[in-house]
Amino acid sequence: MIDLKLTSKKALEMLESSRGKTPHDGWIDHSICVGNAAGVIAKALNLDEEKAKTLGYIHDIGKLIRFQNHVIEGYKYLKELGYDEEYYNVCLTHSYLNNDVNCTQGNPTNIPFRTEFIKNHEYTIYEKIINLCDLMCMKKVVTMEKRLIDVISRRPQHNNIVYHVKEVLKLKKYFDDLLGYNLYDLFPEIKENL
Repeated sequence: MIDLKLTSKKALEMLESSRGKTPHDGWIDHSICVGNAAGVIAKALNLDEEKAKTLGYIHDIGKLIRFQNHVIEGYKYLKELGYDEEYYNVCLTHSYLNNDVNCTQGNPTNIPFRTEFIKNHEYTIYEKIINLCDLMCMKKVVTMEKRLIDVISRRPQHNNIVYHVKEVLKLKKYFDDLLGYNLYDLFPEIKENL
């Protein structure tokens, strides 16, 4: 089987063609924001802007199949379509920091394949960018703190919440250090959303 490359244009088409096919389209707007923000960060780091945008656009594509366990659904969906592993892997990695299924916004459940994959997978810089942007995007780019408050207010809190918040802030510092300045400076619109 030949692994297929995905472009940001094709990924965006996949998202737009999904409108109206799920209980709500908020995840589509969020995914577009993640892709656009990932492209900005990749460009600032002299990385492949196109790849970062593409990965951001498709990170939540599993929600087209089913909202529950969308990370597994997205992984299987893109793999079955024949895309390269970097595209379907980001569906699994985007929700978990530090190679730890407990370092997530939601209530971690034990799905052995996912747990082992996250534990043993070496995250690429692009996967880390998607982790970051997933935590900065609603329909628009916001501070990570604002995004976390949004998520916490909509979902039941879990024992892992303090651990997750601390690791989210470490992730931001990691990118601040890579850039040499506050990554929020890349997004002037954040000030408009305070």
